[in-house]
Amino acid sequence: MAKPTRTIRVAAMDYLSRREHATHELFQKLLAKEVYEADDISAALVRLTDQDLLSDERFTEAFIHQRANRGSGPLKIRAELRQKGISDAMIETFLDERNVLWCKNAQAVYLKKYGSEFPLDLKVKVRQNRFLQSRGFSSEQIRYAMRDNDD
Repeated sequence: MAKPTRTIRVAAMDYLSRREHATHELFQKLLAKEVYEADDISAALVRLTDQDLLSDERFTEAFIHQRANRGSGPLKIRAELRQKGISDAMIETFLDERNVLWCKNAQAVYLKKYGSEFPLDLKVKVRQNRFLQSRGFSSEQIRYAMRDNDD
């Protein structure tokens, strides 16, 4: 029994050496190998969590930071984190910390894509709005990003 656990740990550490992973995400990757039993994987992941080598909190914080820097909005990031098995409570904890910056992020994404010329044509405005929605920004954040301000 020690041998499968050891090889599971080695495989898990191989994944973790490349980047942080959510517990659920790592479980799914190891299970997909079709070499390990689910109970053995769970036991190995519990040990890694106890040793602070696997942390959903650390993963969530790093994931949000990475996606925000890429120009994703909080709605898209929330959906991606849910797919990776992160709880809504943990998502709220980390997304709320950065809430003040989302409008500025939406504006930066808008300016990078479209520049500072704000369109008068409704069709163009709608298309630009849809672009920001697809990036995961809320209506309020989009309004902030698309406002014509000469500050």
